[in-house]
Amino acid sequence: MTLLFIRILFIVGATLIGYQTGGPANGWIKMLAGGFAGVLIILFEIGMRRISVRGLSSAVFGLLLGLVMSRIVYEAIILFGPLQENLKIIRAIMTFIFCYLGMIMAIRGKDEFNIIIPYVRLSRQDESESMIVIDTSVIIDGRITDICKTKFLEGKLIVPRFVLKELQQIADSSDPIKRQRGRRGLEVLNTIQKDLGVHLTIHEEDFPDVPEVDAKLVKLAKLLGAMVLTVDFNLNRVATIQNVRVLNINELANALKPVVFPGETMEIKLIKEGKEHNQAIGYLEDGTMVVVEEGRKFIGQTMKVAVTSVLQTQAGRMIFTKMENR
Repeated sequence: MTLLFIRILFIVGATLIGYQTGGPANGWIKMLAGGFAGVLIILFEIGMRRISVRGLSSAVFGLLLGLVMSRIVYEAIILFGPLQENLKIIRAIMTFIFCYLGMIMAIRGKDEFNIIIPYVRLSRQDESESMIVIDTSVIIDGRITDICKTKFLEGKLIVPRFVLKELQQIADSSDPIKRQRGRRGLEVLNTIQKDLGVHLTIHEEDFPDVPEVDAKLVKLAKLLGAMVLTVDFNLNRVATIQNVRVLNINELANALKPVVFPGETMEIKLIKEGKEHNQAIGYLEDGTMVVVEEGRKFIGQTMKVAVTSVLQTQAGRMIFTKMENR
């Protein structure tokens, strides 16, 4: 709404400027010409929507660097005393070449320019604002809603535009399961922002040269100095290798599971057969798998078992038990 209001004011201003140009003669024609010019400029501005501020500021920085370098090289050439009639041509050529090279080098290395104004955050030395980049898998998983309710996440939550786009593509999928997952993810974002009052920032930065969403997430997190919130094991590994801090909800859930020790007893309902002979499988309320030896014939019943060992894997915790008094 604000952009529309500014654009309308711009068109009105362009119309008035057109009317004032060149005297009162043919005033209506000049007003129309000014308004038309304003509309063309707005259409050009809309067409520049995909140009990022960081890329544009990098190009400007490279342009200034090119101007400085061309001036230095030009002054060095003058020391050799070329013909006076060639000075203007040499200066124009030097300026053209170095401005082009400066802009290209700055745009290619834009991720390394930490002094660019849009990415400078002024803050007190004793205060730090943490940023958390959210992965698509976390949004679809849904547990982030409960975590936000408990106020454990401190900092600004950032949803990249390419993650939002991927989520929308999943919601529009022809596969009913994927479509349901995508719509659930959109509903999770809506709940976090409106019902919980958590401020979500949609980050417009995209990396067209990087095809994978995971790689884009890691690159954006490195650029912003942010953490990545995910439940994806592979993304966790890739981000850790590149020295990006990761908050993995699955690791948090495993850490919060109750600790059991060999010799403890518990009651478990046996659900299905295990992989090994005469084994049965049950689950605790938190989803932890319990393997019961000699329990196949008791499937469907709730039995008392004794813990023999606990195995911690990357996928979660497994508890091995045996039938008590057997």
